[in-house]
Amino acid sequence: MTQKFPLPKTNVTTKLSRFAQTAITVALLLNVWANPLLAADPFRSSQQRNIGNNTVAAFNAIFQQGNYQAAEKLVQDAVSKEPNEPLAYAMKASLAYTNQDWGTLDTYSEKTLDAAKRLIPTDPLRGNLYAAVGHFLEGGLILVRQGTVNGAPQALSRLRQVYEHFDRAEAVSKDDPELNLLKGYMDLMIAVNLPFASPQQAIQRLEKSGSPQYLVDRGIAIAYRDLKNYPQALEYVDRAIKSASENPELHYLKAQIQRAQAQKQKNTQLMKEAVSNFDKALAKKSQLPQNLVKQIERERGNAQASIAK
Repeated sequence: MTQKFPLPKTNVTTKLSRFAQTAITVALLLNVWANPLLAADPFRSSQQRNIGNNTVAAFNAIFQQGNYQAAEKLVQDAVSKEPNEPLAYAMKASLAYTNQDWGTLDTYSEKTLDAAKRLIPTDPLRGNLYAAVGHFLEGGLILVRQGTVNGAPQALSRLRQVYEHFDRAEAVSKDDPELNLLKGYMDLMIAVNLPFASPQQAIQRLEKSGSPQYLVDRGIAIAYRDLKNYPQALEYVDRAIKSASENPELHYLKAQIQRAQAQKQKNTQLMKEAVSNFDKALAKKSQLPQNLVKQIERERGNAQASIAK
């Protein structure tokens, strides 16, 4: 008797267990299919877009991890497997700019713009957003190839188109996180070179509506660095490092800020801390572009030399 009754009990338990596992699996699959966007939008917690897992993986490699070597393959996968996603082409163009590969920058700036135009009828927010990005990339290429003086008229024409598309995107959703992140960063870049853009406005835009937070904090740190408000810059770069500690570019940014503050205050201890952060960035130099590594090494050498004086 003791050998007969446990068997049915075990079979029932096993069947119930398998049924439960199957039910859970089906529920998870149904949830994924019902909500396919939840895993593929690094910008929004609601009203998410299906940006694509390959594009998101490349985005995270570049901006969260600062791993450009891994990003090269991931971006290539994204443009191959998600050909309708303009962010994929924009990242490919960005990597080309980093590598000073002007031919590839030209090609993928145009592809960014083409993909954005195809997206406008179904998603006017992101379509117009990346049309702005495409024109911005093409304007930057004009300045690279023709120089500031000769290329300025064409570049300014592109800039007008950039802001036209931004206005159209804002008309759809002025508080969208992706829109405010990209426009905030562009405003920061333009503010350095042109008098009609304000770093403070870019800071407010990023702080109010931008996302993801680690990129918001990084952008605001850059803005305060350029405004020579070093305590504020350090506060925000520390926030960014807390959220994206793997990214060596954040330690490089912190080193730049500390070095500038140390020079201003004639503070040797702070300069030593800057050298330490240059070293943290260089500890991961294998994942950074070579021209960036050389720049970090040069700035680190200058910081070390100032300590020895």
